[in-house]
Amino acid sequence: MAVTKKKTTQKGKPKKLAPVTKLICAILLVISAYLIAMVIKEAATTIRLQRELADVEEKYAQVQEENERLTDQKAKLQDPDYVESYARSNYNLSKEGEQIFYLPEDTNK
Repeated sequence: MAVTKKKTTQKGKPKKLAPVTKLICAILLVISAYLIAMVIKEAATTIRLQRELADVEEKYAQVQEENERLTDQKAKLQDPDYVESYARSNYNLSKEGEQIFYLPEDTNK
């Protein structure tokens, strides 16, 4: 069984740390605190950037859907029959000699 003894002075009191050792411990403590603070700051920045990335990806998906819709509409507008049908239904245009009648909507459905 090994017994460890604390270093003591001749009078039986524990040995005090040298001023240089205290200074080194203080410096290491300050450096450790600084490094921990930097890690926390980087973690917060990473979380913020991940949230921004999620928002940007969502907006990107919306823009892609809008782009697809507009591309489809552009392709449809190249067809003269579609343009005629679109103009007749949305702008109440008629062919020559044709009459447009507005019917009341059935509210009893």
